[in-house]
Amino acid sequence: MQYEALLNINDEHREEVEQRWGKQAYDDSQAWWRGMSELERTEWKKLHDDLLADWRAASEAGIDPQSTEAQALANRQKLWLGSIPGTPGFGSGEVPAAYLLGLAEMYVADERFAANYGGKTGAEFVRETLKRSL
Repeated sequence: MQYEALLNINDEHREEVEQRWGKQAYDDSQAWWRGMSELERTEWKKLHDDLLADWRAASEAGIDPQSTEAQALANRQKLWLGSIPGTPGFGSGEVPAAYLLGLAEMYVADERFAANYGGKTGAEFVRETLKRSL
């Protein structure tokens, strides 16, 4: 991905973020994102993309949400979420259960998020796995 595309990755969601969580949430997100070097952004994006690919592969393989493999994905998801400034539990190593469950439900309810996990079935797998990780 080109540097400029990485730099502006959050811009497409500005209006929605500001409507849901306020301008400060968007500004904080932008400050964090733009404060990273090109290499840091690229590495962070790769972690994200690898995680999504691994969720899709596990879902497509029919992995049990309670399995060790699925729960390892849930732990990676929690670590990834906790690495984002402004999210509940940032920097603590703990993602609050209510936040995690809310996201899990959103992954299924919002087609844009479900698409990241291979569609509704993939998002449902992620939701069930995250629920069982608590």
